[in-house]
Amino acid sequence: MSNGFTPTAAGRALPGDAAPPSTPKEIPHRGGAMNPSVDALHGRFAGAITRAEVVWGETTIVVDGARVHDIIQWLHDDDAQRYDYLSDVTAVEFRDLEEPIEVVWHLRSLPFRRFLRVKVQLERGSTLEVPSVWDIYKSADWLERECYDMFGIRFNGHPDLRRLLMWEQYAEGFPLRKDFPLRGRFSRSEQLRQALAANPEARYSKEELSIAEAFEDLPNDMQRRLESGEPTGE
Repeated sequence: MSNGFTPTAAGRALPGDAAPPSTPKEIPHRGGAMNPSVDALHGRFAGAITRAEVVWGETTIVVDGARVHDIIQWLHDDDAQRYDYLSDVTAVEFRDLEEPIEVVWHLRSLPFRRFLRVKVQLERGSTLEVPSVWDIYKSADWLERECYDMFGIRFNGHPDLRRLLMWEQYAEGFPLRKDFPLRGRFSRSEQLRQALAANPEARYSKEELSIAEAFEDLPNDMQRRLESGEPTGE
């Protein structure tokens, strides 16, 4: 007797009557069909979902920062949700100083062909930190590091949270924050001095210098990590 579901190679069922993929047309700016995961989230995490809206066919939910890890974990693990792909982690800062800073996760359920944008709002002046989802999606590793590097958002629980695009000793702040000057906080000569002092060739040599050969030129904190066996992420 058919139960309306189609078995997969992994032994997990998919809806047997799922519509084939198609390109949506004439999508309204607001008020389109809500992602069905939102109703399930309201039932599972009552009170933790503060807002849900559909803009250009994409569903966005704003959630309590204290519950965001639990929510994303459930979206990943639940057989009826299966958000198995994290496509991005980023942040948004508005010019209006009354608006909070937003941390944003883009989740996709490949089996159910769903997209869900999850946001947490952080008040300015507060500690800019959220839980890391590295333990759920290993792809969050460099995504969270980039968000930390550019916006100063700390991801608690990340195994190696440090700068990714800027060098580790970069002292001018976070380049994508609205208060960051277009020319930087230091003079061009000071920026050049700091860049040369960082000696990037010690770590990124065209001649493929080994760590042993370059060890003495590495920053002290990286020397400490290498000596203790901590991962460097390089």
